[in-house]
Amino acid sequence: MTYSIVWFKRDLRLHDHLALHNAVSQGKVLCLYVVEPSLWAQEDAANQHYQFLLESLRELYAALRQRGGQLHVITGEVSEVFAQLFSHQPFKAIYSHEETGNAVTYERDKSVTRWCKQAQIDWHEFAQFGVVRRLKNRDDWQRHWNVHNDAACVPIPVLNAENFESLAPGLALPQLPASNQQLHLDPYDPPLRQRGGRLQGVATLNDFLDERCRQYRGGISSPLSAPTACSRLSPYLSYGCLSLREIVHATRQQVSALTPQEEREKKGLNAFVSRLYWHCHFIQKLESEPELEYRNLHRGYDGLREDDWNQAHFDALVNARTGWPLVDACVMMLHQTGWLNFRMRAMLVSVAAYPLWLDWRPVGQWLARQFLDYEPGIHWSQMQMQSGTTGINIPRIYNPIKQASDHDPHGHFVRRWLPAMRRVPDTWLFEPWRMPPDVQRACGVEVGVDIPMPVVDLESATREAKARLFAVRGQPQVRAAKRAIVEKHGSRQGKNDRSGTTSRKKAASKVAPVAAQLELDW
Repeated sequence: MTYSIVWFKRDLRLHDHLALHNAVSQGKVLCLYVVEPSLWAQEDAANQHYQFLLESLRELYAALRQRGGQLHVITGEVSEVFAQLFSHQPFKAIYSHEETGNAVTYERDKSVTRWCKQAQIDWHEFAQFGVVRRLKNRDDWQRHWNVHNDAACVPIPVLNAENFESLAPGLALPQLPASNQQLHLDPYDPPLRQRGGRLQGVATLNDFLDERCRQYRGGISSPLSAPTACSRLSPYLSYGCLSLREIVHATRQQVSALTPQEEREKKGLNAFVSRLYWHCHFIQKLESEPELEYRNLHRGYDGLREDDWNQAHFDALVNARTGWPLVDACVMMLHQTGWLNFRMRAMLVSVAAYPLWLDWRPVGQWLARQFLDYEPGIHWSQMQMQSGTTGINIPRIYNPIKQASDHDPHGHFVRRWLPAMRRVPDTWLFEPWRMPPDVQRACGVEVGVDIPMPVVDLESATREAKARLFAVRGQPQVRAAKRAIVEKHGSRQGKNDRSGTTSRKKAASKVAPVAAQLELDW
């Protein structure tokens, strides 16, 4: 047993890769990625995720080849792959980054732990983000985040062919990535989505820091300006083409180089770094409570929507036929690009949860497939927060008509993604279903045919939804259970944090104060 396995997961890079760095220091390594059929069979998996992954793997493969090594891509379940590989060609240890993924990855990691214990193999895991495994409480969490991201990035080890173990012939496992057909994935791939790989990630980071950051302040809320104002780094973080730490360092370096005349850019980039903090804050929630992927964080909300599923409402949402132009345009953009800015994502979930009264879990599975940058920890935390089932956040109920007036006042966005809206006069832009018949005839748009009628009356449906939510929220037992959730998941500064001292009582009143502005993934 003269070599170790470097198990690549959602960390598809060589730069700032602690697992690779530490493994190489201990001897020869075999670099491995495992395509797991069980993972790709889940309701949150989509072909666009797989294609982005393959693009990133190809680039990682080329980077290793340049250094005399090879990335071995094997299809199978991880514990079985390790067992067969160990029997075929024994190894002494496994090195990887920690992963806070969905329930399947959590169970897989427990299975790998059991196998390593049985086989007496050491498994060395390293933090990928500012997320703490087996965290006892949040009192000192911000200090952990600072320590992780203040540390120097680990350089790519000096590598040559002598650092790599060759895979001996005869291993009875598929050594090529499975096709999307073999994984039974719907073949649809958004034509305008971002492409995978570290080179694309670095180019996106540099473009943001050098140019696009000027639009960041005031530009990330509107679906018109957000595609260029937002960093667009979220998929590269989700798949680990870039490390969180290198983005933090690069951003801080850019801030330090700005002149006093560039105060706007400086404030925007500092706000961006704060959102990297919130990125980890939400992932920590799933790390600390994996069940929030599939059950209400506050159990007092169990039964709120689950038994009232309305398939017609859901079909209208996913087919961009709700009748509210901004909502339908967002769905169409998402279908074509795999991306949407935070405010519009939050609006989609709010519309699903309140006027359409849909349970967050099926809606969340659909959206997970739509979002190229799907990050389970952020995704499921936000699904619950926007649906009002955390019990600790003030409900945010977005009015899609007001959002259109605020963020697309001239209809440029909805007209881009909904061709029929191009013929609708400005007067009826926000509520086209109210057009009189003579106006419909004059502009050649028939309500109910070319554009849908709203699936429900927005005002009355939202009023009823609020009443149902607040009836539960006001129950004494529901209010009493809130404290334990704040204690476990609430954001606060620990006594050793460099930004100051905050008591637990005060901190409990400051849960996620800027969460509504989170831009990375959500």
